[in-house]
Amino acid sequence: MQHKEFVGLMESNFLMLDWLDRRLKSAPGDLGHSRTQIRLLARLHLHGRTLLKDIARSSEIPTSNLCILLKNLESDGLVLRQVDAEDRRNTWYSLTRAGEKVACEALESLRCRIAALFEPLGQKDEARLTSALRTMNEILHKIKTTHNKE
Repeated sequence: MQHKEFVGLMESNFLMLDWLDRRLKSAPGDLGHSRTQIRLLARLHLHGRTLLKDIARSSEIPTSNLCILLKNLESDGLVLRQVDAEDRRNTWYSLTRAGEKVACEALESLRCRIAALFEPLGQKDEARLTSALRTMNEILHKIKTTHNKE
């Protein structure tokens, strides 16, 4: 493996993914909540009932800020908060039906923006990119699994 080439390609991909993220953020599609709140709802939708500490770890949002965001979402009737009966130090969060609806709308909006952004690609380039992303996801999943064991 050409280590120097690999590092350079990773750096370039990070920059391109930042560009892609900015393009997707700039698209219309206001759902009445902040991007951070929408991301939390989507995360809960995709991962299901989750502990506060796990949400904080995966979202990299300070717990104090996260508690405020989740409290607001709970007040809006989108999130359900449950203290663990066996260990009161743990708090579980899940989506209400209204929260599921908002999360699904947000994810569908994101999917439509991604499809529109990549629509100009020809079938051959789309197939190549799909294959490359599948491979990248498989390898990154292995790396993540390895690091989670440590």
